[in-house]
Amino acid sequence: MKPTIRPAEYRRRRAALMSHMTPGSVAVVPAATVRLRNRDTEYPFRQDSDFLYLTGFVEPDAVLVLAPGRDHGEVILFCREREPRAELYDGERLGPERAVDALGVDDAFPVADLDEILPGMLEGRERIYMTLGEYPDFDNKVLHWVNSIRAREAGGAVPPGEFVALKHLLHEQRLYKSAAEIRIMREAARITCLAHERAMAACRPGMTELALEAELLHEFMRHGARSPAYPSIVGGGANACVLHYTDNRAVLRKQDLVLIDAGCEFEHYAADVTRTFPVGGEFGRAQQAVYEIVLAANEAAIAACRPGIPFMAPHDAAVRVMVEGLVSLKLLRGDVDGLIEAGEYRRFCPHNTSHWLGSDVHDVGDYRVGGASRQLEPGMVLTIEPGIYLPAAEGVPARFRNLGVRIEDDVLITRDGNEVLTEAAPKAVGDVVKAMGRRRRG
Repeated sequence: MKPTIRPAEYRRRRAALMSHMTPGSVAVVPAATVRLRNRDTEYPFRQDSDFLYLTGFVEPDAVLVLAPGRDHGEVILFCREREPRAELYDGERLGPERAVDALGVDDAFPVADLDEILPGMLEGRERIYMTLGEYPDFDNKVLHWVNSIRAREAGGAVPPGEFVALKHLLHEQRLYKSAAEIRIMREAARITCLAHERAMAACRPGMTELALEAELLHEFMRHGARSPAYPSIVGGGANACVLHYTDNRAVLRKQDLVLIDAGCEFEHYAADVTRTFPVGGEFGRAQQAVYEIVLAANEAAIAACRPGIPFMAPHDAAVRVMVEGLVSLKLLRGDVDGLIEAGEYRRFCPHNTSHWLGSDVHDVGDYRVGGASRQLEPGMVLTIEPGIYLPAAEGVPARFRNLGVRIEDDVLITRDGNEVLTEAAPKAVGDVVKAMGRRRRG
């Protein structure tokens, strides 16, 4: 049975958010809109993550209003009306008349009536919770509605007096994953691991990075993940040293490593996995030396993922292992502590080890609380992705040049430690070589 989120959970989420809103307030949350790719061709629609988290509704051009204490219902949805001709072209719409039962909201209106109805819901409220800046056109509409209320103050109208950033409440709530969310993220991770295994088995010298990316997409879709969670990175040789390389058109060479950073989006939740492996099926001596340092850093960082530990602790553990390894290979020279304190390692290890993961691949939630690195808690999901990148630059011996290695896993913090959601994707040297040999033997 496909993991999913039931309407009751969305109701609980809305209730939890409203319980933290100050008295006399209202929250306004817009859905995403359809955007043109070029001329009259649209980008594939993807719902706004905040709106989706509170509604489960996947149609564009909608607005959710949360109005605690409203006599005629606290949860109101504005959405597109049903329209036979539009539905003939683009598919069935839910429509306001079915939204109450389908989504568990208290009331629903046509989004075309927003100008007429919503100002009345804002009037008399002390503050408006919303996220400004993401949808400027909608922001301007809200400001227009508030100003229209202000224009009637002499007649007794009471406009909202304050805008409050909704994300401080909502994103903190989204940071802690429910049991249903975790089940979906496990499935996203499972599919992604299968895709990485497929890419390892399919890889051949002479094929293009794009052809290898196609293997990933095939595996995503055949298991029900409609799209990647982000543009896939498939970088061979020097391209692996470009952190966000997505051109994916170069030819893979036998003597190179290839770095794949790719994850599917399943039921609107992301996986994010990186594996690095030899195009020719066997690691060279220098390649394996660097690879095993990054693998040890990955494992040290995962071991640091447990409740009560600062968010930056896994990064600190990974950095120490990588600096020690780079010193042992004479790629860095000096005292390990001194190199870490001075940041000398950033020449080869430029990025942090972790970010939150969820409905967004770089998911929401503060990394610092009260000026300090926040503590990890059960229900949080983060990536562990140490990397070493050795470009063809001065001071890098020839045998190490154009070598990029990153190994990334998705880790759930549990009550007694952690669960590596992406453990099934091969990463030990022997397991990687074995995975690459499967199709060769066939």
